[in-house]
This record gives sequence, structure tokens and C-alpha cells, in this order.
Amino acid sequence: NLSGISNNRIVSFNLSDIGEGISEVIIKEWFVNIGDHVQQFDNICEVQSDKASVTITSRYDGEIKKIYYNVDDTAKVGQPLIDILIESDDSSTAESEPEKPKIIVMSVDDDGKQSENSSSNDNSQDYLGGGGNGGKIITTPAVRRIAMEHKVNLNNINGTGKDGRILKEDVLEYLERISQQKQQESQPAMDENVSSAKTDQTTKTAKMEKLPKIPIDQQQNRIEPFSSITKGMVKTMTKSLNVPHFGLSEEIDLTRLVELRPEMRKISEDKNVQISFMPFFIKSASLALNEYPILNSKIDLLNEKIIYQYSHNIGVAMDTKQGLLVPNIKNVNQMTILDIAMELNRLQQLGQKGQLGMDDLSGGTFTLSNIGS
Repeated sequence: NLSGISNNRIVSFNLSDIGEGISEVIIKEWFVNIGDHVQQFDNICEVQSDKASVTITSRYDGEIKKIYYNVDDTAKVGQPLIDILIESDDSSTAESEPEKPKIIVMSVDDDGKQSENSSSNDNSQDYLGGGGNGGKIITTPAVRRIAMEHKVNLNNINGTGKDGRILKEDVLEYLERISQQKQQESQPAMDENVSSAKTDQTTKTAKMEKLPKIPIDQQQNRIEPFSSITKGMVKTMTKSLNVPHFGLSEEIDLTRLVELRPEMRKISEDKNVQISFMPFFIKSASLALNEYPILNSKIDLLNEKIIYQYSHNIGVAMDTKQGLLVPNIKNVNQMTILDIAMELNRLQQLGQKGQLGMDDLSGGTFTLSNIGS
């Protein structure tokens, strides 16, 4: 099929914004090699930010032609990860006829809300209008799924397919433009900082060249770059110095708790859950936050307001193979001791495997130090 061959093209798959203001990640593992064939949503690689590990999935069907990074390299958001040889939607549509795939017609009302009507391609009137004609958007379910996953309003995209139909390439090219715009917006400030740093470094180098050289035994020193987790720890601990610190020590008689724990263990063992003293302390902290909600609040300096947070998302410091991390248990104020123990066990298991996700590590409102068992 010569028309199908002519429609093949190589596209660069860029690293998308994974949120939380992250601009770069470390490549931890590749799940594909050059020459492999992948489909949409297949795993491509695992990356590590300064907060969590994230698995990157493919947005294309095609063959891997180039991989831009090795394991442990630093990848920038908005820059290419891989090149993929893909086949245009137009060719695949031509080959599949006359099977006539199911089409989703997206109608846009005056308020900008989308509604969908599903139909087979037997009625040619379903195609009338296209992406920018008569307020109707016509696309396939696969394209609509991509748009929904990336929170793209299809009304903002001009379809290049037959009768204005929105193709997969239209959505992907729109995403690329948005990613490049974000990258360009942040680039001037980065360039200015780099230029200033180079000037300072040149000045320092010139001064150092005038000093006498003193031999140093470099074998006594070992230098290694920050890991992404270490970088995040340094940033967080430095930021914490802006918070006023104070110390308070109290002694509490836990005799009744020690007596209660064996009874709770009988219940937890039936559910295959290990229960330590920590779930009791977490629940106790939540009850105390009900009495003193100011301790679960945060400051909005811009608007000069105090935000009293309803949810008690209590973080627990854990020693993992990636370093000290603080995942949090969401909505402790609505959980039982056994619920807390089950969630704590889950987080501990993920921490031991190095698989704590962004959702586990973000959104905390209060933190406890983990005293262990």
C-alpha cells in the first residue's frame, strides 16, 4: 500500500509537564528499546522527580527510532524523550474502509459545555460541520480519550481530517504547541540566570588563576551529584527554616494503650494487617487537631488570610531506600484505627519498593515523626 507508506512519519515524543512545578527528572528505567513497536498507553520509561517516581506512557502507535537519554540522565520537561515512526490516521482510515468506524460527535452549547452523540459512519450527515462548523466536533473514540486524559477542550482544535474531522495528530500537535509555549515562557529567565552564572564563574576563574597552585590529594575526597530525592530534601529542609521553631516535651502514661494493643492485634490479624503504636498516635493527633484546628491551618500571605483545613492529611516520616520521605495518610479524621493501620502498611510497602507516588507525597497538612515499633 504505497499511500500508507508515504504517510509514515517520525515524531518526537516530548516529556510532558508532570505537575508540582517540576522542570526536570532523572531517567530511572527504560521499558523499550530502539526498534520496538509500541501502542498508545504502553509504558515507555520510569522517571524520578525530587518527589516521586512516575511512569511515562506512549501517546502513539509506532516503532521506536531513537532514545535521547541513558539511565540516570537528567531529562527536561518539554524536551524529546524518544522518536517514534508512526502512521498517519488518514492512511489507517483508508485501509479500514468500508468497515466505517464508530464516530463520536461532540456538540458545544452556548456555555461551552460539550455533549456527545454516538453513531456509526453509515450516515454521511454525521460528518457535516467538522471541528469548526456549526458548533459540532467530530472525532473518533480514541482521539476523544486522548483529549480527555490531557484535559484538552476539543473546541480549541481545528480538525484537518475529512470534513473537519479532528485526527489524533491534531490533538498531539496541539499538546506539543502548549508544551513548547510553557517552555518558552520559562526559558528567558533561565537564560538570564545561566548568563549571570557564567559571568560570575569567569570572574572567579580569572581570580583563581592568579593564586599559586597548591597540590591536593584528591584521593581523600569523593564527589557525587545530588540524586533527585536528595535535591528535594535539601530544598524542603532549607524552606522549613522560614517556619518559627519551638520545643515542647510532655510525658504520657500509655499503660492502657499497651493493654489495648493485643486486643486490637486479634482484629487486625484477621484482616492480615500489622498494627503498631503508630496508628494510635496518628489518630490521637487527629483528635487533637479537632480541638485545636489552628494547628492544621496554613497561611495565605498574598490575601492575608488563615485557611483552616478540614482534612487531616497526616504525614509520617519513613526511611526508604531512596532516603527520608514523608508520605501522608489522607482524611485521618474520617478513619478508624484499623483503617489507618492498613493505609500505613500500604505506604510502608511502597516506600520499601521505592514506588511512592506523587499523590502519596503531596497534600499533607500535619506531620509526625515515626518512632518505629
